[in-house]
Amino acid sequence: MSPMRRRPVVVAPRRGPSLIGAAATTAVVVGTASVVSGAMSGKQQQAAAQQQAAAEQQAAAQQAQIDAAAQQAVAQQMAAQPAPAPAAAAGGLSSDQMAQLQQLAALKDSGVLTEEEFNAQKAKILAA
Repeated sequence: MSPMRRRPVVVAPRRGPSLIGAAATTAVVVGTASVVSGAMSGKQQQAAAQQQAAAEQQAAAQQAQIDAAAQQAVAQQMAAQPAPAPAAAAGGLSSDQMAQLQQLAALKDSGVLTEEEFNAQKAKILAA
């Protein structure tokens, strides 16, 4: 009998990274994705905040223009009033004062004057 021959053991070459290498690569990819995602989110939030601030400034400017126009309209109407009449109406008010109060009421009803502005102008008219 012939002695048994042993076959040589052939070790297959490795194909790809080891388990630790694969885990390290995955960790790097996930970490990079997290950093990029956080940076993008931060930039989006900053852009949204800037847009909101710009919109608020624009709204404030528009409100200031509306207020100025309303005050100018009141001033023009007050200047357009005819000279006070010497005759007194019932209740101690002149016809000029009555006309001014009626115009103020019309402005308040149309929304040009607020309640506070109406009361302030009414007090001026009644004090005169």
